[in-house]
Amino acid sequence: MKEQKSKLTEWVINKIKNEYADDVALLVAVEGVSVNGDGHGQPFDYFVPATERGNELSQTFIIDGVGNDLYPRSWERTRRTADLEDLATLCLGNAKILYSRSKEDEEKFEKLRERLFENLANGGFVYKKALENLDVAMDLYKTMMFEDRDYKVRALTGFIFHYLSVAVAFLNGTYLISHHGLIPEITNLKNLPEHFAEYYKAVLAASSTGELKSLAHLLISSARQFIAKYKPAESGEKPIPDFTYLADWYQELRTTWNRIYYHCKTQNADAAFDDACNLQNELAIVSEEFSLGEMNLLGCFDSSDLKPLAQRAEKLENEITAAIEKHGVTIRRYNSLEEFLAKNP
Repeated sequence: MKEQKSKLTEWVINKIKNEYADDVALLVAVEGVSVNGDGHGQPFDYFVPATERGNELSQTFIIDGVGNDLYPRSWERTRRTADLEDLATLCLGNAKILYSRSKEDEEKFEKLRERLFENLANGGFVYKKALENLDVAMDLYKTMMFEDRDYKVRALTGFIFHYLSVAVAFLNGTYLISHHGLIPEITNLKNLPEHFAEYYKAVLAASSTGELKSLAHLLISSARQFIAKYKPAESGEKPIPDFTYLADWYQELRTTWNRIYYHCKTQNADAAFDDACNLQNELAIVSEEFSLGEMNLLGCFDSSDLKPLAQRAEKLENEITAAIEKHGVTIRRYNSLEEFLAKNP
């Protein structure tokens, strides 16, 4: 078998030299991914084309039951792999160069490999990439909630765990190989979300779509809390935001407060809820931008008694106006149209 692999590698290299000498920069194997002689990653895995014509080397074939895929990975894709944008990270991290067109091509490849490991060691960088993978997992979860077919839900759960595992591995300064199962890799990581491996083992044993959906939710929730711990500390003093903008925002949104007060007074739960939802969204934005703390408006909503909602809205309005005035910004209030016209000729 070893001799056969060696001959096949020799065949590819000779083909490159004889037919694509100027068109293929590298032939690469990926170590550590072959499972029980499946042949993957051996004797080669991919090549890096140097020209458009080099892509013509690509082909698939089966020898003695073993599938082979001689496929191209461009320099641009290799760069994206180094920047953790292409998730087949092992194709760069575990790469072994079998053939190179030139020393310069080898050096270019090795610099990209160095860039990969530098990025994995950069806490701020991997935190950002972990969030991106978490977002993908959460989007898959949204799709899952509207799916009832067992095989679809099961596959979505698997993909959710995969993206979460990628995020967790990045925060551990490494990447997944996953051809030998995820449990051994995950359990070998130094830091894990709470119950992460246990939830995944439960996924493997789950027998219903309801179980799978519940477990996917637990996995995402656990991963979110874990990732949040890695948020980089802000360096230096945070610039003071322009509270003139907040005053303009409040002057515009004052009508929404008025509507909420009116709908609460008239016990119109439908209209009060609609306006409160819009205001809650706006409050979430400005509370973050102006460091106002959590602004919970809808937490007290009760369709049978809207008085607490009106009280909460008033409390938050007072907090907003106090913050504006504390920073020396005057809210443009007028008691009447005549007063406004007199002061704004």
